[in-house]
Amino acid sequence: MSGGLFIQSLIDGLLMGGIYSLVAIGLTIIFGVMKIINFAQGAFMMLGMYVTYWLYAIAGLNPYLSIPISAIVLFLVGVAIQKTILSKMMDAPEHNQLLVTLGIMLFIENFALILFKPDFRSVTVEGMPKTISLLSINIGTGKLIAFLFAIGLTALLFWFLKHTFLGKAIRATSINRQGAALIGINTKRINYIAFGLGSALAAIAGTLMTPFFYTSPDVGSAFILKAFVVVVLGGLGNVLGALIGGLVIGVAESLGGAVLPGSLKELMTYLIFILVLLFRPNGIFGGKSK
Repeated sequence: MSGGLFIQSLIDGLLMGGIYSLVAIGLTIIFGVMKIINFAQGAFMMLGMYVTYWLYAIAGLNPYLSIPISAIVLFLVGVAIQKTILSKMMDAPEHNQLLVTLGIMLFIENFALILFKPDFRSVTVEGMPKTISLLSINIGTGKLIAFLFAIGLTALLFWFLKHTFLGKAIRATSINRQGAALIGINTKRINYIAFGLGSALAAIAGTLMTPFFYTSPDVGSAFILKAFVVVVLGGLGNVLGALIGGLVIGVAESLGGAVLPGSLKELMTYLIFILVLLFRPNGIFGGKSK
């Protein structure tokens, strides 16, 4: 691999890793608070993409201006699902919870397939160049913006969890649910907020992807698998770990695509996953909540 190709692949991987991190952070918050692996996270990302696409197609709204709308819509969807379905499963065996979120994912994806058909859709940001050239390295503008948003949102979320009353309540519930209830925290309400927040983060990731990635009902399936790998790599329930894990997986996938043919680029991602499970099953940060 030439030096130029290595740098190009490294930058592409870091930029895409920011998106993986954003999806995974929502997943890790839900797991940290509720101890549920939400397999519907990719479907929520897909719904966020469709909210952005239809706002663009019908109202001509710039995709980046639709970020608050898609986040609010999916926050409400997440709260509704938690309140009506998952709240009844909190004491169920873990495999039952897993199957329920898998069922929610399949329902959302097939419902979207009926409504929107399997067509690939895309949006265009007028006046924005597709790439920026810097020292013979091409950087996708949409990916760069998505990466900067992802890093900024992660920093804001980290501050929120550390320094606000609600954030501390989320962390307390994540660490010890019974202890949090004893000091007056409404853990049921925290469940609603955590699931809604995780869903909103997935929607934001989807919105940020629409300028450079296709929108279709099955787009979330591949991302949920990678988000799960990222969460395991960083440590279940760890926000900082999800960020770093996303960047690692993004770089591994990009470098794998540069040296391996076709779909074998995915080999690097799942090889890392297997190695982590074998040698550090608690993840890079030991699975401690942050």
